[in-house]
Parts: sequence; C-alpha cells; structure tokens
Amino acid sequence: MASPSTPAVEPRVAIVTVSFGSSDVLSGFLASVAQSSTSMPAVVVADNKPEGDDIVAGLAADHGVTYLPLGANLGYGGAVNAAVETLPDSVDWVLVSNPDVSLGAGALDALVATGDSDPGIGSVGPAVLTAEGDVYPSARSVPSLRTGVGHALFVNLWSANPWTRSYRNDTETPVEQRDAGWLSGSCVLVRRTAFTELDGFDTGFFMYFEDVDLGYRLGKLGYRNVYDPSARVVHTGAHSTTSDSARMIAAHHTSARRFLNKKYAAWYLWPIRVSLTIGLRVRSALVRRSLDR
Repeated sequence: MASPSTPAVEPRVAIVTVSFGSSDVLSGFLASVAQSSTSMPAVVVADNKPEGDDIVAGLAADHGVTYLPLGANLGYGGAVNAAVETLPDSVDWVLVSNPDVSLGAGALDALVATGDSDPGIGSVGPAVLTAEGDVYPSARSVPSLRTGVGHALFVNLWSANPWTRSYRNDTETPVEQRDAGWLSGSCVLVRRTAFTELDGFDTGFFMYFEDVDLGYRLGKLGYRNVYDPSARVVHTGAHSTTSDSARMIAAHHTSARRFLNKKYAAWYLWPIRVSLTIGLRVRSALVRRSLDR
C-alpha cells in the first residue's frame, strides 16, 4: 500500500475535501485515505477560511497533501470547483468528501471500479454510516414539487410519511447497488469529464442542495448516479454547522427553494413557485421558533 507521502506522479484519482475550521477532524480523514486505496491519490484540502488556517495547513503538510487557501469563503461547491481546477489532467475521477468522514478499507478502489464499469456512470456514492453504525439515506430521488414539499412539511411531524419515503428511497434495500437521482455530497466520486462538462457545482448554492443539483444535472446529461454500498465510509456529522442551527435551517430552506424554482422555471409555473416560497419560509420560521424555546 502506498504511503500518503508518496503520491503517484500521474494520479488517475484525486480527493478533494473542504475545510472551514476543520482541524479537529481533518487528520482522521487524511489518515483514512491510505486504507481506502492500493495507490495513493492526489489529495487537495481547500480552505474556505478567509484568513487561512495554519493548523490545517500543517496537517496537510504532515500528510503530504496539497493545501489550497482560497482567501474567501466560496461555499462548499465553490471551494470544490476551485480545487478541481488545480488537479492534473491525468485525473479521471474525483472523490469529493467532507473532512469529518473516515474512508473505509478499499472504499475508494471499490467506487472507482464501479465507475469504470460503465462510461455512462457520472458519479458513484458509498454507503454512508453514522458514528453509531446506522446507514444514512445518502442515495435519494431528485425532489419533485410533490415529494420535496411533502418531505419538508411533514418529516418532523410524521417521519414515515410517503413523501419522505419516496424522497429517501426508503423502500429500497440499502445493501444493493442501484441507480439514484442524486448522491450525498458528503462523500461522492465524480467522473472528471462529466463534472467539467457541467462546469462543476452550481455556486449559486452556497450551502446545501449543491449535491442534489449536481445529480439532477448529471441525469439530464444522460449520466447515471450509482449507489455502491460495497464501499463504506463513516460520517461523524456536520461539525462546522452545528453551532448555529437556526441559520443552517434557513440556509437549507433557501437552497431547497432555489433548486425547485430552478427545476420548475417555466413561466406558467409561477403560481407554484410562489406557493412553494411562502410554504418554505413559513416552515423555516416555525422551526427556528421551536429552537428558540
């Protein structure tokens, strides 16, 4: 197994992770890279802290990977796009991952093998486990107005509602490889040529739904998004967002509204877009109020 200090001269696979004050989890992520593949990929740590982060830079140096200070908070998608632009032309596959993820043994090799099995595959996602060992629903259907609004309105009141089940693909067996509408951006392998064809993530999504949008656009181009649970990773949680739950909820609803408005952009659908906007704003206000109690 290759050492993290000796990356391939012409890497075919790269890993991009985005840090925003992520020094407490980054070392664990970088340490897990070696066990995920028999050959060391190129690794880039994009730093969204406007002032940079000396600790993160030091961790990157210790693990022999590239540290990319961005000088501004570009959002998750913007940071990934910037990092991908720095990769050598030899890279065919890019694993986009949160820094609070631990890659399982052979996970990266398994994802690449699945991607290589069909030129029509645009992205591949692993089984994402919580710290407690539960499988997170990371391979979902693209939200429609019906499933998106139904899930948003009822998930906290009626977790088994049919809209949430449809959105999460809860009726599917989680141990089987299958196609999905989109794959969680917490850890997803993307074909470089397809990613470039789409101009990467839509940076209009500063936080949340950039992965939904990417999967949707890959599908529109005719690419498959494939869930491969033979590859496993552990996601400990959104460490960089838990300090301001109300703000994160508002950002999530804003991104959900943007995605559905973008998907249903026809002029004659404007009454639906207005209703959707009002509904999501009301729900956001209600959830924020409940957090303040």
